[in-house]
Amino acid sequence: MTDLEIANKTDLQPIQQIAEKLGINAEDLEMYGKYKAKLALDVIDENKIDQSNLILVSAISPTPGGEGKTTMSIGLSEALNQLGKKTIVVLREPSLGPVFGMKGGATGGGNAQVLPMEDINLHFTGDFSAIEKANNLLSAIIDNNLQSKSNSLGIDPRTIAWKRVMDLNDRALRNIVVGLGGTTNGIPRETGFDITAASEIMAILCLSSDLIDLKSRLGNIFVGYTFDKKAVYARDLKAEGAMTALLKDAIKPNLVQTIEGNPAIIHGGPFANIAQGTNTVIATKMGMSLSDYTVTEAGFGFDLGGEKFLDIKCQSANLKPKVVVLTTTIRALKYHGGADLTALKEPNVEVLKNGFPNLEKHIENVKKFGITPIIAINKFNTDSKEEVDAVLEFAQLKNIQAAATDVWADGGKGALDLANLVIDSVNAELSHFKPLYDWKSPVKEKISKIAQEIYGAKMVNYTSKAIADLKRIENLGLSNLPICMAKTEKSLSDDPKLLGRPKDFVITVREIEIAAGAGFIIPITGTIMRMPGLPAHPASEQIDVNEEGKITGLF
Repeated sequence: MTDLEIANKTDLQPIQQIAEKLGINAEDLEMYGKYKAKLALDVIDENKIDQSNLILVSAISPTPGGEGKTTMSIGLSEALNQLGKKTIVVLREPSLGPVFGMKGGATGGGNAQVLPMEDINLHFTGDFSAIEKANNLLSAIIDNNLQSKSNSLGIDPRTIAWKRVMDLNDRALRNIVVGLGGTTNGIPRETGFDITAASEIMAILCLSSDLIDLKSRLGNIFVGYTFDKKAVYARDLKAEGAMTALLKDAIKPNLVQTIEGNPAIIHGGPFANIAQGTNTVIATKMGMSLSDYTVTEAGFGFDLGGEKFLDIKCQSANLKPKVVVLTTTIRALKYHGGADLTALKEPNVEVLKNGFPNLEKHIENVKKFGITPIIAINKFNTDSKEEVDAVLEFAQLKNIQAAATDVWADGGKGALDLANLVIDSVNAELSHFKPLYDWKSPVKEKISKIAQEIYGAKMVNYTSKAIADLKRIENLGLSNLPICMAKTEKSLSDDPKLLGRPKDFVITVREIEIAAGAGFIIPITGTIMRMPGLPAHPASEQIDVNEEGKITGLF
């Protein structure tokens, strides 16, 4: 059966019953229909957070189709619940871009899903829409200030760094000109659209601790410069109050359920190759306030989402994960071993072993943070026993715990071995988390630390534009912010064609953007797509709805 057919077979419990399992009072629920609700922020209990065990699910460098971190996270949470551990899975919200584009939805798969699948993959509770509106309100205020005679800040249009966003893949909007049509229609200038998940407001929402912190961060958004070279922030435009008003409900996490009737919190959804790639601090803390084990994931491979989760989110929110689960697939190892994408389903142990250096590097990277990872093999029905055994043998040689899982077919039952390894690791207190770098270090030193230690680069090269950006960051007093590297997810390097474990390569920083509201600096390496396009045959071609309102074709 398809993921949607499996989801539709499940008898959903009213969301009040899911909340009761967590001891949540009815007055702390804001209902969005029968099966989803928002949670009041005062559910967070800082005292209980210290007693909970945070589990991060990451992955090796993925194939274009991804390696199933969300499915693994859900399956692991189901298994931990089956073993009597009060567990919540905390995930990101899906973007409509991939849903209608190439990858499809992001609610897990098979018998490891969060439900209601159609709602979560589509409009859900309106969080993405609120972020989109807040982003575009600031855009409208900026252009209005350019037009104004009585309220002008004297912004130089050529320096405006802020773009509009929408939550769809639409390549025609990447680069546009606004303000055409005469003097009453605005000041003509070049700009463009990003996808909503790439908006700084998404990153801000996901790092904010409460509504007041959110408003403060929104006010800190860097807009551009005046003609006399004075920095302009959103607070100078008096925009942060109205933007916060649009986000007053979006800041509250969303409670849903898994196929097995266990609680799940879904909130926020930043990209991991341009932002931090993980759900909100508020959602993670809420999960930890309500459970003994909180399972969460970070986007793409550990070199992107995992590193940012630990160096940015954990540092910002004072979180200390107990375990890192490194999701691994036979197809990804063969891909990094040199197999063509069309041949990944064909058994080939030798090519598989050629991909081990990529897995080995990710293991080394996790250990740099004082955490010993657990390898989770996300099994597909095309994987041979010989291939799975080869990965388990490799893990044994590296003295790393590993388990083969089949959560797509069996749900929590398919991850019981993995869950027991996680419990044993927590009980053994093997984690001694430490960040990779000190935020107060010089910007170049922080960038080099990530590029050389996590990616394996020989050195970092800076273009003249990047050098000028470094000077601007220093002049603005933002050098103490953490680094959020923008890099391809397809390789440990900044070249998507360098698969496996590349060595002796040079990372080139083209430019460095400022996300002063989110509170990090973004070195741009390679070409990062912030407004994807649709493939020749997008997933939207398969999606339909009948006269009864039943949706088909989602996957």
